[in-house]
Amino acid sequence: MYYAISFALMIGFTVAANVFLKAGAIVPAAERTIPGLCDWRTLLGFACFGTSAVIYSGVLQSMPLNMAQSIAASQFVAVILASAVILAEPIPPVRLFGILLIVAGIAIVAFSHKSSDGAEPAAAANAEEASR
Repeated sequence: MYYAISFALMIGFTVAANVFLKAGAIVPAAERTIPGLCDWRTLLGFACFGTSAVIYSGVLQSMPLNMAQSIAASQFVAVILASAVILAEPIPPVRLFGILLIVAGIAIVAFSHKSSDGAEPAAAANAEEASR
């Protein structure tokens, strides 16, 4: 449950960060909070990215990087879907197909740990025995 909540929060903050960065980027330069440089939305986007990174580093304390990063790839799907819902950006059918492939890959990696948990120690034991 810890991982599900952590990844949901991380992905939520990453989605918010991207949407805020986009919203800040389209503000005319003269109307930005820091004139010519960035808007408050951009700064909030950076804060959301930072929050997401802190949550992700907590996940990495107890999960292998290869698995964590594979599951974290869900953020790409979430950002694309948020851009369609919040920013009304179109998603062509080919891109939708690509999103489905990403989701399938994430599912395979996420559920692969159940079948490999017992196999890794056995493989390590076999390798150790073979080296004797």
